[in-house]
Amino acid sequence: MTVLHRNDPSRAPLTGNIKVTREDWLAQARDLLISHGVTQVKILLLAEAMGVSRSSFYWYFKDRAELLGALLDSWATDNSAGILAMAARPAPTITAAVCNIFRCVIEPDLYNMPADFAVRAWARSDADVAAKVAHTDAMRLDALSQMFARHGFDPREAETRAYVLYYMQIGYDFAMQDEPVATRIARIPHYLQVFTGQVPRAEEVAEITALGHRYWRER
Repeated sequence: MTVLHRNDPSRAPLTGNIKVTREDWLAQARDLLISHGVTQVKILLLAEAMGVSRSSFYWYFKDRAELLGALLDSWATDNSAGILAMAARPAPTITAAVCNIFRCVIEPDLYNMPADFAVRAWARSDADVAAKVAHTDAMRLDALSQMFARHGFDPREAETRAYVLYYMQIGYDFAMQDEPVATRIARIPHYLQVFTGQVPRAEEVAEITALGHRYWRER
């Protein structure tokens, strides 16, 4: 008789005709975290949402605490990847480099802002989560500081500009302003000048505003 092991990825469980994977559980948990908060990330609710048996959960996770730990780890890794990649992306000018960071809040595949908000709300009631958020913020800020430093800013100014860029964007989206797309896009060149102290090139503005028109109008 073959023994099936919970952590054996080659033997994923089947519930009816539905193949449920570890990523399915994490994705559903992430959706529930965003929509209802961590208190509602419960095994039974997740199973009901996916239309599967609760028993399939235990192929991948020992308990709810393990699921929440994996959810937090995946947020720290996956939701930082776009920011880190864009910060490290070669750019001819600092304004072009900041345009790369703007892509993270324009292109939904690069950064999930609602997930960030949900984890920060979770952190207010959990010291371990708060520590993870602080560590993740520090990692992102360091990448942004290095981006500014590569374009000639001294370390203190590079760090300060990184803080302004990062926390302004978080606060801006958290405020959920009822702002017309055209207004937000029209401000992009002015934001670039504020964040960098330099006037952006016309082609840089044209590229990033075209991206904004494409994605923001699609939402």
